[in-house]
Amino acid sequence: MQDVVLIGAPTDIGACALGASLGPDALRVAEIARALRAWELRVRDAGNLAGPLNPQGPVVDGYRHLPEVVAWNRAVFGAVGHALETGALPLLMGGDHSLAIGSISAVASHCQAHGKRLLVLWFDAHADANTCATSPSGNLHGMPVACLLGHGPLPLAALADGTGLGAAQFSLLGVRSVDPAEKSFVHELGVAVYDMRFIDEYGVRETMLRVLSAVDVDTHVHVSLDMDGIDPGIAPGVSTPVRGGLSYREAQLCMEMIADTGRLGSIDVMELNPANDVRNQTAALAVDLLESLFGKTTLMRR
Repeated sequence: MQDVVLIGAPTDIGACALGASLGPDALRVAEIARALRAWELRVRDAGNLAGPLNPQGPVVDGYRHLPEVVAWNRAVFGAVGHALETGALPLLMGGDHSLAIGSISAVASHCQAHGKRLLVLWFDAHADANTCATSPSGNLHGMPVACLLGHGPLPLAALADGTGLGAAQFSLLGVRSVDPAEKSFVHELGVAVYDMRFIDEYGVRETMLRVLSAVDVDTHVHVSLDMDGIDPGIAPGVSTPVRGGLSYREAQLCMEMIADTGRLGSIDVMELNPANDVRNQTAALAVDLLESLFGKTTLMRR
């Protein structure tokens, strides 16, 4: 049986709107622990991390709430790293997507120490690769990919420094809303992007075959699932909805094919905003997708 540690990070400190701080408890209301235990997992809920409140302050030197975002990410870094050290799979329950800086930095550090090749699958409507020079808002939940690749404020970029993280380890999936300057920067970085047009043209199966083609026994797969990567028609409970996202079955097939690799090692579930949800359906969908990551499937044929 695999050990899974649930880590709550109840903050919307890096986001454009309030509400993502309620995400961890919405997942608990959707019975995430019970659902995962049905798949022969030992699930432990480590509770919620503590951090500064959202000051709802202005942009300072290109960033909004930078000291607070740094504090939260350091807490996440420590909690995720500790879970990995104990041999468990950390499941970070966000919270806004800026928290992935601490989460993925901890995973990258662990992989480097254990000779594993990290593959980050970033499901999101947005590329999240803005910098202070390109961001129209200064909100750090639009910058985690850039920060993880060394293009962010020093206290955040330093978390990933020395871990060997590079653009080749990232695949962005479901992207469909990117700022013009950010688009150019993503191309400069060389990050693989499987946007919604690519998925429309090639289909989910071909997309995932390409994304997962290099996965082997030495690969650690990290899934960073921003719930706005899913179409808001079925996932309304997010802060920044964008029409035209992954359908229910497209998202499920992505999760099932990741599960088929047997190399899933860590997960973020981010940007769940119950304030915009309808009867907690987005949290229930997130739990449904997580079950597929751990083995639930529609497959009936041998």
